[in-house]
Amino acid sequence: MDLLDDTVPGIGTYEDFNTIDWVREKSKDRDRHREITNKSKQSTVALLFSISDAFSGWLLMLLIGLMSGALAGGIDIAAHWMTDLKEGVCLNGLWFNHEHCCWASNETTFQERDKCPQWKSWAELMVGVSEGPGLYVVNYFMYMCWALLFAFLAVILVRAFAPYACGSGIPEIKTVLSGFIIRGYLGKWTLIIKTITLVLAVSSGLSLGKEGPLVHVACCCANILCHFFTKYRRNEAKRREVLSAASAVGVSVAFGAPIGGVLFSLEEVSYYFPLKTLWRSFFAALVAAFTLRSINPFGNSRLVLFYVEFHTPWHLLELIPFVLLGIFGGLWGNTCLGHYPVLEVVVVTLLTAFLAFPIEYTRMSSSELISELFNDCGLLDSSKLCGYTSNSGSASGSVNATAANGLGARLAGPDLYTAMWQLALALLFIPSMAVGAIAGRLLGVCMEQLAIRHHERDIFRGWCSPGADCITPGLYAMVGAAACLGGVTRMTVSLVVIMFELTGGLEYIVPLMAAAMTSKWVADALGRESIYEAHIRLNGYPFLEAKEEFRHKTLATDVMRPRRGDPLLSVLTESGMTVEEVERLIADTTYSGFPVVISQQSPRLVGFVLRRDLVISLENARRNQEGVVSMSPILFTECDPPMSPSAPPAVKLRSILDLSPFTVTVHTPMEIVVDIFRKLGLRQCLVIQNGRLLGIITKKDILKHMAQMANRDPDSILFN
Repeated sequence: MDLLDDTVPGIGTYEDFNTIDWVREKSKDRDRHREITNKSKQSTVALLFSISDAFSGWLLMLLIGLMSGALAGGIDIAAHWMTDLKEGVCLNGLWFNHEHCCWASNETTFQERDKCPQWKSWAELMVGVSEGPGLYVVNYFMYMCWALLFAFLAVILVRAFAPYACGSGIPEIKTVLSGFIIRGYLGKWTLIIKTITLVLAVSSGLSLGKEGPLVHVACCCANILCHFFTKYRRNEAKRREVLSAASAVGVSVAFGAPIGGVLFSLEEVSYYFPLKTLWRSFFAALVAAFTLRSINPFGNSRLVLFYVEFHTPWHLLELIPFVLLGIFGGLWGNTCLGHYPVLEVVVVTLLTAFLAFPIEYTRMSSSELISELFNDCGLLDSSKLCGYTSNSGSASGSVNATAANGLGARLAGPDLYTAMWQLALALLFIPSMAVGAIAGRLLGVCMEQLAIRHHERDIFRGWCSPGADCITPGLYAMVGAAACLGGVTRMTVSLVVIMFELTGGLEYIVPLMAAAMTSKWVADALGRESIYEAHIRLNGYPFLEAKEEFRHKTLATDVMRPRRGDPLLSVLTESGMTVEEVERLIADTTYSGFPVVISQQSPRLVGFVLRRDLVISLENARRNQEGVVSMSPILFTECDPPMSPSAPPAVKLRSILDLSPFTVTVHTPMEIVVDIFRKLGLRQCLVIQNGRLLGIITKKDILKHMAQMANRDPDSILFN
C-alpha cells in the first residue's frame, strides 16, 4: 500500500478535532515532489505537468486575492448602506446610501452636504414630520427597530446555519494553523453566513468592527479554493501554508495594508511560515488590495475609509503624551454571558441602540468614526471636531495675544467642546481601535489648546507659527488607536507597519513605535495573554503558544502516561494479534494511535500506527481481501512468519506503520520536550528506556502539565 498513490481512500487523512502530523505531511509532500521531478525527465507531458504543479501555488494565491478583495468590497458597500438605512432612505434609489444620495443633488450646500431633498428620514416618510420633537422620537424609534432587526437576523442565521461563523475567528484560525482540525470552520456555509451576518452585525451598531472577521472570511475563501488543487487538497500542511497567506490577505483588505498583513500573519497567527509562503502571501495581499481598490467601496480612491495624510511635524516633547497613550492602551482590554446567546445579543443591541442614538459619534460605523477622528482639519471641513473659532475683543489678555499672533483660528469653539464631551461618552460603546482613537483625539485637542494658549512658554516655544498648526490632533488619534489595538492583541512590528501604510508617512514611525512598545510592555506586565490567546484558553483549544516559556524543572517521566496506578499502555504487537483482537482494542479505547512493539513480553519499540489508518485498512481488508476473517493474523513485519496452510490469510499493515516515531528517554527535561513539540508540530512522542517502551506523551498531556504548573485547572484543556 503506497500512501503516495492513495490506494486505500482515507489513508493519511485525519478525524475531526485531531492534530495533524506535520512531519508525515511534509514527508509526503517531499515524496510527491520527488516523484514529479523524476517523471518530468521522461516525457514532455510529465514536464508540462511539473510546470503546472509549480505554478499552481501562484494561481491559487491570485484567486484568493481576487475572491477576498471582491467580498471585502461587497461587505464594505453593504455595511455602509445598511448603517444609513437605520436613519432614512434615498428617494432616487433604495440602493444609495446617504452620502451617495446627496452627491447627485444640485441643492446640497457644502456646509450642509449631508442634507438634500432626495434623502428622507423615517419620520419624514412615515408621519410627514420634518422638524420638532416628533421627528426625533420617530427617528429614534426606527433606529432602534432596525438595529434590533439586523442583530436578531445575524444571531439567528449563525445559530441555525453556521455556528462556526460567530466571533472574529482569529483565535480559531491560530489553532487551525497550528495543525488542529476543525471541519466546517472554513467551509462554504461558514463563508456565506459569515459574510451576510458580518454586514448585519456591523450595521446593527454593536460595538464591533469588521477587521478581525475579514481574516476568517479570507481563510474560508482559501480553504474552499484549495479543493480545486490536488496538491493542497490532499496535504494538510500545504493547506496551512495557503491559510497563512490568506490571513495576510484578510488584514490587507481590512486595513488597506498589504505589507502589514504579511507581517501580521508572520508575527501573530502563523505556526509554520517558510520563505516561499512569505513571497506568496505578499503576492496574494497585493492582488486583494488591488481588487478592493478597483471596486473603490468608499468612493475616495482608498482601500479604507480612514486613510489619512498628515503634514505637520511632531515635536520631541510630544513623545510624553504618546507614551501616555501607550500606557492607556496597555491598561485597556484587561462575564457570565454566553448562556442565552440570542437573548443576550438582542438585549445588548437594544441597550446600545437606546444609548447610542443621541450621540452623533456612536451612530456612525466604526470605520466612519475612526475616519472622523483621524481627520486633519482643513479650511473646508465642517465636522464638529474642526469647530475652531477666532476670538473677539471680549477675550482676556493671553487669548487676545494669541489672536493677535494669528493663532486664534485654532482656539476651541463651542462645536469642538460639544464634540469632546460626546466623544468622552462614546468611549463606552465602541471597539478597541476606536476607543484608542477617541482617547488620542481628546488628548490631542487638549495638547493643542495648551500649546496655543501658552505658546509663549519655554516648553512650547517654536511649536506654533502663524498660519500653521501647532499640533495635529488626528496624529494623536492614530497613535491612540495603535496603542489600544496593540494592548489588546500584543502586536508590535505588524501594527506599526499597518498604521504606517494608513498614513503614508515615515515621519510618524517613532511616535507609533513608542506607543506600540509601551502598550505591549504595560499589557505584558499585567498579563501575558493577548485577547486571541485568552479566547484559545477559554475554549480549551489544544494550542501550544510559541511565545510562552516553560521554566519548570520536570522530566518526561513526570508527564508521560501511563502513570502509577493507571492501566497498562495499550499497544499492538508486530505479529501474533488477530483482526478480532485489534478491532476489540479499537472499540474499547478512544486513543488516536497505538505504539507497535515486538511482543508483550519484549516491549521493544517498532513503530506507531494511527487509529484512523488502522480502522480504514481493516475495513478495506474485510471488504476487498479474499478470505479475511476475525481470526486472520495482523502483521506489521517486513517478512511473513511461518504459518500453517490451513490458517486464514494475514492482513499486512506494515505500509501504514510509522517506523521512525519521535522518542525521548524518561530523563529528558520537559523544557526540551516542549520545544520539540512546538518546533516540529508533534501530536505525540514515545518515552523509552534502553529501547523498551515505557509510555507516551501527547500534546494535550503537555498542555495539561503546563496548566497545572501555572496553577490552572488541567481539565480545562479539552476542546468544547
